[in-house]
Amino acid sequence: MTQRRRGGGSVSLARQILLLQVLVLAVVISAALLLAVSDARRTSQEQATARAVAVAVTVADSPALDAGLAGADPSASLQPFAERVRTDTGTDFVVIMSPAGIRWTHPDPANIGRPFLGSISEAQQGRVGTELYTGTLGPSVRAVVPVVRDQRVVALVGAGITMEKVNASLRANLPGLLVAAVAVLAVGFLGALLITKRLRRQTHGLGEQELGRMYEYYDAVLHSVREGLVLLDREHRVQLVNAEGRRLLGLSPDAVGYPIGEVGLPTTLTHALAHDDTMVDEIHLVDARMLVVNRRTAGRSGRDLGSVVTFRDHTEIQAMAGELDTVRSMADSLRAQNHEAANRLHTVVSLIEIGRNEDAVQFATHELEVSQRLTDHVVSSVENPVVAALLLGKTAQAAERGVLLELTGSSLEDMSVEPVDAVTILGNLVDNALDATGEGGPHKRVHLGLQIDADRFVVRVEDSGPGIRPGERELVFRRGWSTKGGPAGLGRGIGLALVVQTVRRYGGDIAVATSDLGGASFTVTIRTVNGAGHPEVRS
Repeated sequence: MTQRRRGGGSVSLARQILLLQVLVLAVVISAALLLAVSDARRTSQEQATARAVAVAVTVADSPALDAGLAGADPSASLQPFAERVRTDTGTDFVVIMSPAGIRWTHPDPANIGRPFLGSISEAQQGRVGTELYTGTLGPSVRAVVPVVRDQRVVALVGAGITMEKVNASLRANLPGLLVAAVAVLAVGFLGALLITKRLRRQTHGLGEQELGRMYEYYDAVLHSVREGLVLLDREHRVQLVNAEGRRLLGLSPDAVGYPIGEVGLPTTLTHALAHDDTMVDEIHLVDARMLVVNRRTAGRSGRDLGSVVTFRDHTEIQAMAGELDTVRSMADSLRAQNHEAANRLHTVVSLIEIGRNEDAVQFATHELEVSQRLTDHVVSSVENPVVAALLLGKTAQAAERGVLLELTGSSLEDMSVEPVDAVTILGNLVDNALDATGEGGPHKRVHLGLQIDADRFVVRVEDSGPGIRPGERELVFRRGWSTKGGPAGLGRGIGLALVVQTVRRYGGDIAVATSDLGGASFTVTIRTVNGAGHPEVRS
């Protein structure tokens, strides 16, 4: 009932193979038995013929035959002699005849004097003749040999064994052949049964239609999902990669069967996949893509089958998230400025109410001058409105945090990179610098140097934070590293990964070093619009 509900009444593939194996065994063993019987029959007939030839030759060479031929009545002396030879040798007849074929002896005395039934032409010519012939005793294998004296054929000797006796000998051997056939069939059936049990375990008792449908469905699912999928066995060899997985990882179709370390993945990702640890939303950079990697161990009935690894392209989502963070930080700064402006406005109003008009004007004018001076500096240095808006927001955010953000250099309106990419690079580098200065002393400073025009995009960001140890500088660009600690899958270390990915698209390079302010220094240089290759990471 269960099988009918699951597979529509189809017989399991293992059982079908068992039936086919048994059928093939039966056909093969039956054919082999027929061939064995035919071969045994032929062998028995050949042995009977050879035995008849030997008896006839022996009689032809016997001195008793010469004595009988010398007498007046050959039959009188040769008949007893021929019967003794027939009885002693187990043949069915020994016939001595004249050169013309007239019998002098025969097991049935009534046939003495009659012509021999069968071919005697070869014997008459001095050669041994053999044949299968039906004579007075029925079908028999027989041999006729000449009796040659003084180069003349003086008589003929025929000896034969009936087919009934030959077949009786064959029937005596049949039980052994049948026992051997049954034994082979039993051993073959046992072997087929063991193979079937193993196959049933591996196919879980499914029929060929179920397996076919399962393959079609699984293949359709694996190649239609938007996530990349890679299946690894216990030796970390690639067993399956769907189309999205090949696209995201840049794998060739013949990657299946190779160890994960030999398919050309980045070192950090290879190292992570070569271990059996569970991975949850880890961020890894593969070429120009930021991938979210998840890994789970696969098993069945307590057996470790390997692992399932999924990949999601997180590049566009993180770019949008970075822009959203920038907008959010600007909104937070505006809210803080609005709150601070309200406090200042209350101060001005209160000064006016108590009659300190001059102090009120001086206080209000001073704040306006500071804000306007900052705005004028940014606008005069940065012509690109997107970059200017970003830097104004970051300046307000730095002021709120108690960090002095210094700006040098200039940015023309025509840039060698897209505005969105400029926001990604500048916003993330400045955010990281502001975060780093939070760990420093009372004098928190961030310096931003710009050289942005149509031919080059050079950004240098320095901070007064604790800096980056030389041994960690490679990690900064390899895996979205963060000084805040914690796994990348929790959202940390994304900013630098986005910067690397963006610079890589333009073929630029990134340098990390120790700044004059005591912290870290990041320098991004892009000199061509459509650069090729990977960015150079220098420390």
